[in-house]
Amino acid sequence: MQSLLIKGGVPLRGEVQISGAKNAALPLMAATLLTDEPCVIRNVPELSDVKFMGRILQSLGAEVEISGNTVRVHARKIKSVGDYELIRQMRGSVCIMGALLGRLRRATVSLPGGCVIGARPINLHLKGFAALGAKIAIEAGYVNVTAKKLSGAEVFLGGRAGSTVLGTANVMMAATLAEGVTTIESAACEPEVVDLADFLIAMGAKISGAGSPTITITGVKKLHGAEHEVIPDRIEAATYAIAAACTNGSVVLRGARADHMHAILDKMRESGVKVERSGTSLHISRKGKLKPVDITTLPYSGFPTDAQAQMMVLMALTPGISIITERIFEARFMHVSELARLGADIEIEGPSAIVKGGKPLSGAPVMASDLRASAALVIAGLAARGTTEVQRIYHLDRGYENIDGKLRALGARIQRVDAK
Repeated sequence: MQSLLIKGGVPLRGEVQISGAKNAALPLMAATLLTDEPCVIRNVPELSDVKFMGRILQSLGAEVEISGNTVRVHARKIKSVGDYELIRQMRGSVCIMGALLGRLRRATVSLPGGCVIGARPINLHLKGFAALGAKIAIEAGYVNVTAKKLSGAEVFLGGRAGSTVLGTANVMMAATLAEGVTTIESAACEPEVVDLADFLIAMGAKISGAGSPTITITGVKKLHGAEHEVIPDRIEAATYAIAAACTNGSVVLRGARADHMHAILDKMRESGVKVERSGTSLHISRKGKLKPVDITTLPYSGFPTDAQAQMMVLMALTPGISIITERIFEARFMHVSELARLGADIEIEGPSAIVKGGKPLSGAPVMASDLRASAALVIAGLAARGTTEVQRIYHLDRGYENIDGKLRALGARIQRVDAK
């Protein structure tokens, strides 16, 4: 197992290229199962999750080639039963269900795993499949979804914490090959959903309304192969932007989509960070004293839960009191105890974290609990005095392409070492 050793106190300066979005790439790879023709997906980040999804597709019978940032998939002949051990280890693998159901009219998939950040049930996914005419059975750790035929329907996907991104993706994929018209109400509006819809349209699907709460899909008889380029990762861009602010640096984010980051950039500006947009780049720097801000995580286009931990680090460095409220996942403050090891003063009250900022951070060994918590601990280490060791960085490798290499290029003193 590896760790990251970080000697903090160095402002980040320079340029960083933003990679393709992991949360878009995984459903796109799953969508290739909808056709027996070859598909090519470009700008795919080199991540352990992407490799894992490739293995899952191969286990279903697809031919998969991953070369750099390009993934080629030819699902000429596939089976409906997924590998239990593979799928149960990665949450994102659940999106193969909609593709298998659409093409084969059946799917047998183990209940998925992933980061331990709270309950993420798939009941809304199954509700959508049932509305299309599928029968659902859960037994021995597997979800069995079968249908003699799929028929268009009105599907409502609103849940306790709002709409479901992967649920919207799953139902949308299944509906592309259903008979008739499907309308998804309370659909997720995330850019990653729009990216999937664009790929499906390139494959021959008839979809309108992606990016709004109402998506309409008119089923077709067959989809064909297509090529597609993954959108930039808005969460990776936010992570480097916040890192620049926390270290009092000056960083240009190449390829960042500001139109996907309105809530994040608004809060950063409110906190005293300077954000300048130039074409497809963002320039992040500090323009004076930082100011505390209150944040509530919400479904898109609200402030994303995936940037909450990183923003908490910035508020820990900011004089004053900030309140960060988590409305998406009930167990997403696991990084708080680790930030406290570095000197952060944070108290948890129900769904809110009270951040009493302004105290300097000092390096210490810390342990990551999930993907975004890992990123927050790295940022905190970059801003802290002394040396920080971030352990269990396999979480980071799930969602950040070459994060230590990119940070070194910005001047960070960071190295990957084998954990003792």
